[in-house]
Amino acid sequence: MEKYHSFSIDHHHVVIPQVQEVESIITTNDNNMLLLSPSTTTTSSSSSSTSNTSPATTLSRYENQKRRDWNTFGQYLRNHRPPLTLSRCSGAHVLEFLRYLDQFGKTKVHTQLCPFYGHPNPPAPCPCPLRQAWGSLDALIGRLRAAFEENGGKPETNPFGARAVRLYLREVRDSQAKARGISYEKKKRKRPPQLPPPPPPPPSSQLPPHHLS
Repeated sequence: MEKYHSFSIDHHHVVIPQVQEVESIITTNDNNMLLLSPSTTTTSSSSSSTSNTSPATTLSRYENQKRRDWNTFGQYLRNHRPPLTLSRCSGAHVLEFLRYLDQFGKTKVHTQLCPFYGHPNPPAPCPCPLRQAWGSLDALIGRLRAAFEENGGKPETNPFGARAVRLYLREVRDSQAKARGISYEKKKRKRPPQLPPPPPPPPSSQLPPHHLS
């Protein structure tokens, strides 16, 4: 989760909301420029018109973010040189998109020459580059993969599920874990101890004979 300021243009002045902890993602503004945008909707004067929306018709946070991500990727394809259509998009183009997003990253990733390489809490600043965090990229690909199929794409031709994309995300995860001195491994849940099964009942032939009273 990254901290940053998001900016919105309101005619002649700039509204600067409070700092939020959000996942880094890229969106577009009215001038078709790719900008850093939070995954949560920022409260501002421009959103007052939607405050009266019925809860039944309000999309979830995930669905809203997925729609913004999908529109953003479509804008990226249109701005590509030469322009690309979705039908011709491959896993290689998805990798180009992910590498492009790194310039908007807010996560410090230390190089091997940095004295803070592998240090989870560096005591001083360093000139190492900022990158998109692995968690943000992984979540982004998950949303785009779902949006592709929801918009008529076939699972077998989904570029966001390509093997090259999976390998790239794994490489980013491992390299950032080493550089930042953290672990992305999920904690395994401890299973409750299993009790041994009860012993089987003795055979009927070994039961003592019944005595008549």
